[in-house]
Amino acid sequence: MASNKVAFCVFLSLFYIFAEANGQKTVIQLDEENWPEILHGEWMIEFYAPWCPACKALEQKWSQFAQLGPGLGIKVGAVDVTSSPGLSGRFMVTALPTIFHVISGEFRQYKGSRDVNSFTSFVEDKKWEQVEAIPGWKSPNSIQMGVVSSFFKLSQLLRQIHNKLTEEYGLPSVGSYLIFALGTIVLGALLGLILVCAIDLIFPPKHAETKKKSNKKRNKDSDDELDDADIKDDLVDDASQSGGDRNNDTGSESEVRNSPGRAGTKPKKRKNRRDM
Repeated sequence: MASNKVAFCVFLSLFYIFAEANGQKTVIQLDEENWPEILHGEWMIEFYAPWCPACKALEQKWSQFAQLGPGLGIKVGAVDVTSSPGLSGRFMVTALPTIFHVISGEFRQYKGSRDVNSFTSFVEDKKWEQVEAIPGWKSPNSIQMGVVSSFFKLSQLLRQIHNKLTEEYGLPSVGSYLIFALGTIVLGALLGLILVCAIDLIFPPKHAETKKKSNKKRNKDSDDELDDADIKDDLVDDASQSGGDRNNDTGSESEVRNSPGRAGTKPKKRKNRRDM
């Protein structure tokens, strides 16, 4: 065991010398702007806060592990949650320090021992394969976690405004809370109005649809009545025309009957030749 420790210390010393000689960075600071870099390659990331005692205890070990990163083929980063609250929201960080392993866009939370040897073994022996990856719907690069990140940013902004009102302007905490309450009510009313208008536009009220349908039905009924009236007028016209035709035919027949030499007149008797 003692020989292994000595060999490991020599190994660390060589890496420290190599890193210093090449001017390599130890820990890469990540923030809201450059965090998408972790979606490429393999990373180990620590979430910390300057006021956190456990984070301060881990700081030196994390720096030593970062110097081993090039030899392990990984990059080691750190996120200050006080300056990047949106990232703590994306990763749903609820305790400090929190460590994540990232490879090719897959996220896994590291829950092992917090020492250099354990970090190295976790990466070198690929122990991260035994850890279940964060599901896609909860992944930090998903749309829904981006929304959560925005809420965390808003929370941090409101806290800064509250501190400014109470510390710089001397406003009591109650007054600051009242201002936030009034702002919330006004903002909620505006959002509610916009939402109602959008819903009415997309899904019209039922009474409007009923009225529209009744108007259509009324127009259809009136069209049907007009059609019936037109049919009746056509029937009356046909009846009158047929009556006129009958009168004309009767008149013609009467003329034929009354005209001489026509049918309807008595034929003259012819004299018999014997009489002559």
